[in-house]
Amino acid sequence: MRKLILQLQLSVDGFAAATDGSGSWMVWNYGGEWTWDPALQAYHTALIATADDVLLSRKMAEEGFIGHWERMADNTANPQSVFAGHIRDARKVVFTHTLDRSDWPNTVLATGDLTEEVTALKRQQGKNLIVFGGVSFVSALIAARLIDEYHLIINPAIIGRGMPVFDKVKDILGLSLVSATAYPSGITVLHYRYAG
Repeated sequence: MRKLILQLQLSVDGFAAATDGSGSWMVWNYGGEWTWDPALQAYHTALIATADDVLLSRKMAEEGFIGHWERMADNTANPQSVFAGHIRDARKVVFTHTLDRSDWPNTVLATGDLTEEVTALKRQQGKNLIVFGGVSFVSALIAARLIDEYHLIINPAIIGRGMPVFDKVKDILGLSLVSATAYPSGITVLHYRYAG
């Protein structure tokens, strides 16, 4: 069975975004200039290569996630282009209760129950599934215990308040630490596996 991998940037105090949804406190906020150090860039690119499906919320898709990474993939002078190419080439699965068709390339809609849809995807042949956000979508996946691996990118910032992703967990969700890696940019990547 395929695994669902979460890769998510967080503040030290556990927020995925500021209260207004911004990420100005992140070392790299998915902009044009990749401000992560080369080792962290390589880790990020290697992780996306292990997946051939990217799970998205309708909101992320409509806000331009797919188009952004297609443009980045076409800019081969940018070091993000290899990472972006993996996203462009992966099948995107948009979870929605309001859309009835997809206008995005290489994209399908998942309109049913979250647990049933993700479980069906895990049973398909292929590489892993990966999800990067958004906050409410990731919160729902975590609460439903659908995430198999957590790759938490801890930025060297405390923001005081913001948007949490673990607040919908009802009972203790046990994890096993695979690795903790510090990078020169001040970021630490915590890699956990779901222990349930």
